[in-house]
Amino acid sequence: MNLSRKWLGEFVDVDANDKDFAEIMTIAGSKVETYARLDAEIKNVVVGKVLSMVRHPNSDHMWICQVDVGKGEPTQIVTGAQNVHEGDLVPAALHNSYLPGGVHITKGKLRGEVSNGMLCSLKELGLTLNDFPYAIEDGIWILQEDCAVGQDINEVIGNDDTVVEFEITNNRPDCFSLIGLAREAAAAFNQPMRHHEPVVKGGGDGVLPELLDVEVPATDLCSRYTARMVRNVKIAPSPKWMRERLRSAGVRPINNIVDITNYVMIEYGQPMHAFDYRYVKGGKIIVRRAEAGETLTTLDGIVRPLQPGMLVIADETRPVGLAGIMGGENSEIVEDTVDVVFESANFNGTSIRQTALALGMRTEASAKFEKNLDPLNTLPAVDRACELVELLGAGEVLDGVIDILNCVPQPVVLPLEADKINRLLGLEIPEAEMVEYLRRLEIPVENGMVKVPSWRSDLKCMADIAEEVARLYGYNRIPTTLPHGATTQGGYSAEATLAQKAGIVARGLGYSEILTYSFDSPKMFDAIRLPADSPLRETVKILNPLGEDTSVMRTTALPAMLETLQRNVAFHNKAAKFYEVATVYLPQPGQVLPYEPKVLSLGAYGPDVTFFTMKGEIESLLQCLGIQEAEYTAVTDDPSFHPGRCARLTIAGQDMGIFGQIHPLVAQNYGMDCEVYAAQLNFTGFMAVRKPDCVYCPLPKYPTVSRDLALVCDEDKTVGCVEKCIAAAGGKLLKSVRLFDVYRGPGIPEGKKSLAFSLELRADDRTLTDEDSAAVVQKILTKLDQDLGVKLR
Repeated sequence: MNLSRKWLGEFVDVDANDKDFAEIMTIAGSKVETYARLDAEIKNVVVGKVLSMVRHPNSDHMWICQVDVGKGEPTQIVTGAQNVHEGDLVPAALHNSYLPGGVHITKGKLRGEVSNGMLCSLKELGLTLNDFPYAIEDGIWILQEDCAVGQDINEVIGNDDTVVEFEITNNRPDCFSLIGLAREAAAAFNQPMRHHEPVVKGGGDGVLPELLDVEVPATDLCSRYTARMVRNVKIAPSPKWMRERLRSAGVRPINNIVDITNYVMIEYGQPMHAFDYRYVKGGKIIVRRAEAGETLTTLDGIVRPLQPGMLVIADETRPVGLAGIMGGENSEIVEDTVDVVFESANFNGTSIRQTALALGMRTEASAKFEKNLDPLNTLPAVDRACELVELLGAGEVLDGVIDILNCVPQPVVLPLEADKINRLLGLEIPEAEMVEYLRRLEIPVENGMVKVPSWRSDLKCMADIAEEVARLYGYNRIPTTLPHGATTQGGYSAEATLAQKAGIVARGLGYSEILTYSFDSPKMFDAIRLPADSPLRETVKILNPLGEDTSVMRTTALPAMLETLQRNVAFHNKAAKFYEVATVYLPQPGQVLPYEPKVLSLGAYGPDVTFFTMKGEIESLLQCLGIQEAEYTAVTDDPSFHPGRCARLTIAGQDMGIFGQIHPLVAQNYGMDCEVYAAQLNFTGFMAVRKPDCVYCPLPKYPTVSRDLALVCDEDKTVGCVEKCIAAAGGKLLKSVRLFDVYRGPGIPEGKKSLAFSLELRADDRTLTDEDSAAVVQKILTKLDQDLGVKLR
């Protein structure tokens, strides 16, 4: 927010230089980012009067001018401009002067004749025809201002001012206005605030209710709509003082009517819009939601396709403006406009933000509405606009106001708890002093109760009142004190410790950690081929999303992993392996907050990545995390994974996730034409099934006996079920089972396969004999034959 100190002086007297002003305002809670003099770039440029002109002897288009610059003797300046005449007042840049852009003007010779400076055009002074409409674009600026010879040109163009830039936080929409900052300055410097109540004489020809009707069907998106009408408008440039103030705020002057709306927006912080009444069909304004198929050409000349639900200002047949964002070209104020409707409204901030984002057209008005403005400000703002119309003689204001108030704001009343405030601040401020600070901020206190003004929507509890007291008391006056209480040792939770351990193991396996957004797009469900009835499609929706791609909280971490892999494929990385301990958000029926479990997400591709390598890495991970009894079941019906290379992880009868090759169609949706593998494991579930306590086991005293078995089984038998059967039959003497070969080919019947296992047998109390080992092996073979039909090869 840019603040003109000259404009500020209309509301409060502040006796401080720019540096002190910035420092005191910052200490009082209104942070100053920077400040700058408007005249800093223009130096030693004055008003000159052309006394005489003679042709340059060595040029047919140059003139040698004698110019009175207020120094007694005339100054000779050579110019090539053809619009200068004797007696004209012109801007004269003298020797050793500076112009915008760092241009340095010095004494020199032009074709042999001395020139002690330069006569300036508007452009050379950093100005345009919008600033001084009577000037010409190509040529010297012939001054028509009330000025004196030798006067600094900065005073003539209104540059004798300082613009202060404030950093305003979103919880203080009242400070996005000159009046709001003036209120803060009055409180900071303990000076009275001069309030101005708009006075509108009215008396224009016509009866407002007969000429204009307003309907607000979208009552939930428009809490207040205020309108007034001006007839017999005279479109013309704004007066100099208004153009100067707009320019100091960074706003380009256009014409008196448009400039009035911008002036009021800066002064009151209330965005306004002006409609050409003749283009409001039926004399009716309707504040409604857009309908399917509607479009609007906005003031910037772009055709905007409107989505159903967007808030628009319409007449009887079509939209004429995007509510709170930009008006329509079909009702624009032009040179022959006769009657004008001023709109001052309060729109729903969330709706305005969503529409602005969807259309990619964030404006100054939409930025203000997004912060939820004071609905009680619409009437004073429109009255101020009409007052300015009468002040500038720009038209005849009709009596009466159309004011539709759909939501009456309830005043907030808080107790002034001086003791609690002092305990919170660590101070001993008398209650009377607190009341005085609040009075300076125009926050009344009556009978120990704080009546929060409508423009201070940020004051909601005792701590907020304490902050107001503290910033006027002075943060720099609060003594530094050490915190009270016992010092406690920090530490990691059990889940955080397990996540750290999982990360160490994953990195050891060659994975790199990633951190992805918790926001996602609803479109990603289709990208991973999630069924239409999947509960994962039920999401927590964001009220104020940055866009559709970040409009819901994720219910699965798979899309984020696939997007990361896709970027690496796009950068032609031959291989990549990533992991993330990600939070997902699952809605709970009847609950306000979602369930937020953590998921261990793995993703990899490359020449060395296969289903079995990922399975082995998961086994290593589980072993290091103290998780045992993992079982793997083939999965053929998950649409996100390849039906022949996918398995579900089960631990102690609980589903712990899925892993395998991503379905080729899903990979294609993400622009990947290679084999991609991923895992989505229930990390929160690991907490319940892990065995964190390590039990010491002495080194074995007796030797191990190894036996290799080559078994023939049906093709549909999994290694897991065979291993499970071997382990059950081997008993305590069987210490480990390891698959080391799978064979299909000559010697093996059709529909069969050969599995080769290495068994390690050992007793804890004796050395096993050949008979002992043979008995265990026979028991295993018998069990395999009986339960699974598996035979020794």
